[in-house]
Amino acid sequence: MIASGLPKRVLLTGAAGFVGFHVTQALLSSGVAVLGVDNLTPYYDPALKQARLDRLLPQEGFSFAQLDIADHDGLLAAFAEFRPEVVIHLAAQAGVRYSLDNPRAYAHSNLDGFLSVLEACRAHPVAHLIYASSSSVYGANAKVPFSEHDAADHPVSLYAATKRANELMAHSYAHLYGIPATALRFFTVYGPWGRPDMAYFKFTKAILEGAPIDVYAESEMSRDFTYVDDVSEAIVRLCGKPPRPRAAQDGLAPDPASADAPWRIYNIGNHTPVRLDRFIKVIEDACGRPAIKRHLPMQPGDVRATYADVADLMAAVDFRPDTPIETGIARFVAWYREYAGV
Repeated sequence: MIASGLPKRVLLTGAAGFVGFHVTQALLSSGVAVLGVDNLTPYYDPALKQARLDRLLPQEGFSFAQLDIADHDGLLAAFAEFRPEVVIHLAAQAGVRYSLDNPRAYAHSNLDGFLSVLEACRAHPVAHLIYASSSSVYGANAKVPFSEHDAADHPVSLYAATKRANELMAHSYAHLYGIPATALRFFTVYGPWGRPDMAYFKFTKAILEGAPIDVYAESEMSRDFTYVDDVSEAIVRLCGKPPRPRAAQDGLAPDPASADAPWRIYNIGNHTPVRLDRFIKVIEDACGRPAIKRHLPMQPGDVRATYADVADLMAAVDFRPDTPIETGIARFVAWYREYAGV
């Protein structure tokens, strides 16, 4: 039985990724058929991606295509065969620091790949395109909490720039071709089955192994850590709510979060920034041992703080993330101990 308001068929890119895996699980449990697309890139250990995929493959309603989203013809063929009603685009080259050393990977996946998704949605019209953006687009913005209605035009990393470019590309396709497109600015998502390149994963692994952790600007950094199940819940609720053109848009002072095209931006964050030193303490408590800290200066491309204003999300779907970090980290550490056998 498909839950009320949900589509029957969703094509989801990045299905073997961290957030994609959880969203796929949530959709399948609601009776939605999902075609997962992923190229199982080795950006981090492909064994973890395969382990996620292995949990999805036996489930009723799930099918999988190993495919690079920048393969335009391959993606078009997948759309033509599956005929999705909704597309959830979560595949991307992630990571701020990695973008400093491997910029072309971001052009390939985040720009050319996203263009392939937009073109596929144009060739095979869908009721709603939902795609991952990032809180990193706020860049040098010093006004907090970060609001979708504030400008986000000064990214401080190439990764952030590609995510902001995705929002603008989607706006052009919404305007030209009427593709309803919703951007989701994720704020530091964490939880079980997470990415090994993320700080909480690295910290947990190192603490349990008795190895030192690299801590960048500990007393200066804070993040709006958002538990992955909350992110999945928000995405599932948004599936059946494609954006509508805003009739009263002011051409002299346009709203950065909406448009006179079917295009919208939402923050998805816990609306509770946590200082890095407190976050590490929560991980230490969950692991039952102290961290060995190696203090380092703030890195290029980093921002000091993130803090999500989620009033628009709450108004749209009557939900906002609210899992405390103590709860979320305890669940992650329990999963990691089982997964790693420690």
